[in-house]
Amino acid sequence: MSEGDAAGRLVRPFTLTGGRTRPSRADFTLITSVTAVDPPPEGATRPQPEHARILRLCAEPIVVAELAAELDLPVSVVVILLCDLLEAGRITVQAPRLVSRTPDLDLLQKVRDGLGRL
Repeated sequence: MSEGDAAGRLVRPFTLTGGRTRPSRADFTLITSVTAVDPPPEGATRPQPEHARILRLCAEPIVVAELAAELDLPVSVVVILLCDLLEAGRITVQAPRLVSRTPDLDLLQKVRDGLGRL
């Protein structure tokens, strides 16, 4: 990577978010699933290029961490852009399912038995 590329990458996330450093909402975690709304809401404006890239990648459900990896952008920047899209009604968000805090004793027994057979 040349020095010019490195300098461009330092500025790029800042410009993508319009200088914002914090998301406007707290809806997103690394494992939050995001899906583009299709068709777009009536009266929706044409998305900015990075927003459009996100919408293309979100045609099928995708989690925030995977989206950030696909875009090669920091998660914090992706979350700010996702907030824009959520507020514009362009995406839906599915929070991760809660996992029971009580252990499944039957499953643990099967694992123990399987390990014992090794």
